[in-house]
Amino acid sequence: MCGISGIISLDKKAIKKDEIKSINDLISHRGPDDEGFYIEKNFAFGHRRLSILDLSLDGHQPMSYKDRYTITYNGEVYNYLEIRAELIQFGYSFNSETDTEVILASYDKWGQECVSKFNGMWSFAIYDSKKEIIFCSRDRFGIKPFYFTQIDNKFIFGSEIKQLLHFQKVRFVNKKLLIDYLVNNIEEHTNETFFEGIIKLEQSHNLIFDLKNSNYNIKKYYELTPKKISTEKEYQSELLKAIKLRLRSDVKVGTCLSGGLDSSTVASIASKLSTANEKFNAIHAKSQDKVSDESSFAKLTANHCNINLNIIEPNSEEFINKINEVIYTQEEPFGGPSIFMQYFVMQKAKENGYKVMLDGQGGDETLLGYKRHYPSVFYSIAKKEGFIKGLKALRNSSKQNADMSFKNILKYTLGTFLPSARLKINIRAASFIKKEHLKHSNFDYLKQFAKASKKVFEMQKIELMKTSLPALLKYEDKNSMRNSIEARVPFIDYKVVEQALALPEQSKIKEGWSKYVLRDLAKEYLPSDVVWRKNKFGFESPDKSWLSSNENEMYNVVKNSKILQEICIANFSDEYKNLLLRKQWQLYNVAKWEEIFKVQINS
Repeated sequence: MCGISGIISLDKKAIKKDEIKSINDLISHRGPDDEGFYIEKNFAFGHRRLSILDLSLDGHQPMSYKDRYTITYNGEVYNYLEIRAELIQFGYSFNSETDTEVILASYDKWGQECVSKFNGMWSFAIYDSKKEIIFCSRDRFGIKPFYFTQIDNKFIFGSEIKQLLHFQKVRFVNKKLLIDYLVNNIEEHTNETFFEGIIKLEQSHNLIFDLKNSNYNIKKYYELTPKKISTEKEYQSELLKAIKLRLRSDVKVGTCLSGGLDSSTVASIASKLSTANEKFNAIHAKSQDKVSDESSFAKLTANHCNINLNIIEPNSEEFINKINEVIYTQEEPFGGPSIFMQYFVMQKAKENGYKVMLDGQGGDETLLGYKRHYPSVFYSIAKKEGFIKGLKALRNSSKQNADMSFKNILKYTLGTFLPSARLKINIRAASFIKKEHLKHSNFDYLKQFAKASKKVFEMQKIELMKTSLPALLKYEDKNSMRNSIEARVPFIDYKVVEQALALPEQSKIKEGWSKYVLRDLAKEYLPSDVVWRKNKFGFESPDKSWLSSNENEMYNVVKNSKILQEICIANFSDEYKNLLLRKQWQLYNVAKWEEIFKVQINS
């Protein structure tokens, strides 16, 4: 829901309306239903509204409350009805049916501690005129974005990077992140972005800006810590509640359906819980590559659950036509063309009139769904129950996973626990980079991850809060909101995450089956061929055919990149066509990103 903008003058000068409007207009796609502004003394708020709850004018933002508070807010607090009822018991009254007003009343009642009451996703700024502060907050897992920077005596924040770029006279690439991306395939692990000087408010943090002295401080309000051991029933119950909460809406709700276990489980349960008068709707992006085509599983789920399924099949021409648009949408280089598949799904959702789409992001990170998780689990089992038990678990896993051969398991194990070996392999694959730039390669992160991987909880915490999940949520937010769609992710309900991480490992990987606790729940809703499938994809794109169809254009863009000429060896473009597809895409993505955003490099 929505997009936010803010400008604070550090030298106490007034902000002109055209300044805030200019950056608010850049995110009109995030909120096509309404716009609003609030200008006070030396700061200004902007807002673009995507109406989801209470479609009336009562939901207009920026919203003021008690002649003291004003908010610009992006997100959904799903448990707003329960909080509202609690506040009414304390004597509060409400003029709208919005969760926005509930946030303001909560802040009035509980102050900065109010965020601990919220179950949902949010990014907001509240002006407190009595305290003369602006209280900003981002949700526990960073589902909703909050970028900020300081330029020319202004503190600027917004939902998208392009709002902040508006104030930059020259845009420089963050060389450290660029090298991490090209060498170690890491996009997320810090609060920095690919643009120098533009950073993110980290998830689980508040930012309090003091208008009296033009300073701010950042405080962490939530820590993902080990909880008591959870049971499978407790986890399953919490997931059902999370899906039900995310069906709260005054507009049409649909779902993304890849055909995998996570999205199929969400779709099947949501279709059963939905109170809409029509069949529940899902959208599937079919890969033209037979190896990664999951459409048969999506059809199985839809037929079994009486879901109306829309199947799209993007081709090479559509991919080429959308390259500039998707790179502009994502704002930073990203892992591969599969992001386009998600973009096409959201585009179709918009065409079909949906404003809310459920998705299965987070199921793998919380329930150990990736092959790279197995070494940590085997290590844990061997340490707790002995080497023989560890080997048995290894053998069972190779039976239940299509590509978990001993060779692959060994590769994942070495990559996880031997960071120096992994770094050497990564550097060899990125031999096109000049040696002097490889010093930026993040060996400290690889060591940190290797150490954490010896404890399953610590490994999951890094993936949830630093690397894997932040990247997925970033893609999802940008792709969905570019198409004026609100994406909701029930697996990232904080109570569901806490229950998942408290489950014993054998509930997640049992007799070789990954995400066992979820399969056990899903068997009540889904056909067995979906529940017990052994292969895994996830909205994969036909990379080979798509990239080969654009090969010449990609080569020319890479060859002419000033950034790549600076960091790569003299003849790197001669090697380009012999590189792995992933590396070809990364180089092209950087070069195209440089072109679209007019980025330079500090030599």
